[in-house]
Amino acid sequence: MYMRVWQARVKPERLPEIRQVYEEKVIPSLQNVSGCLFASLMQSEGQPDECVSMTLWDGQAHAEAYARSDLFRSLVDELRPFLADSTEWKIQLSKELTLEYGPVQEEPTVKSYSVAEPTAEKIMAREQPQLMYVRVVSPKIRPGMMDEFKRIYADEILPVLREVRGCRYAYLTEGTKDKNEVISVTIWDSQKDAEDYETGGIFDLLKEKVRHTFSELYQWKMKLEKESGKPVVTSEDMMVKHYNVVTGKSFT
Repeated sequence: MYMRVWQARVKPERLPEIRQVYEEKVIPSLQNVSGCLFASLMQSEGQPDECVSMTLWDGQAHAEAYARSDLFRSLVDELRPFLADSTEWKIQLSKELTLEYGPVQEEPTVKSYSVAEPTAEKIMAREQPQLMYVRVVSPKIRPGMMDEFKRIYADEILPVLREVRGCRYAYLTEGTKDKNEVISVTIWDSQKDAEDYETGGIFDLLKEKVRHTFSELYQWKMKLEKESGKPVVTSEDMMVKHYNVVTGKSFT
């Protein structure tokens, strides 16, 4: 399985319009694309101007064929009127040889991930109600420790997630460009179920099982925090992000 993530800054007040376009044009179009299994539009809980379109595919070839297609470009153009104006500016020389300041068009970012097959665990039953909350955890893994991390995730973390209330779907992805990047995606019945998991101690216990596989910089961070008693921020901190599912559909 393969995951594509299209991420963009949007105008929050126009989210209802984005949802309508996604439901009326994006989802029906993707449903007819060979290899597309699932599509959803999500809004970041902490950053309301961040929207993500997450699609799941039965293989990299189908996902990449779609990424090169005219259909993908046309669907992006359908959503473009709702994207936020750029906050970045650049200096350029005009035809009259005077300096001008103008906004830089901020393009959406697209990332692709392969889903580790042993961890493609479908917890959600088809008769379950529409999923409403997504939790994304992205640690950096130490070189040479990826297989160890995946083994622990499959053998020790997924069995626990199966028993956690409200968790309907969980899988682990690997970055196609950054080989030390992984993302654990869990999808929940509600925000409360995800928050209870995060604050109730289970998440911390599971994190301890794989902490030794995290990057050298993260290991240094933990040591420094222990010695100083103060939080330390690094470029390789484990990120935890939360999204509300605006709309979505499974095609399987």
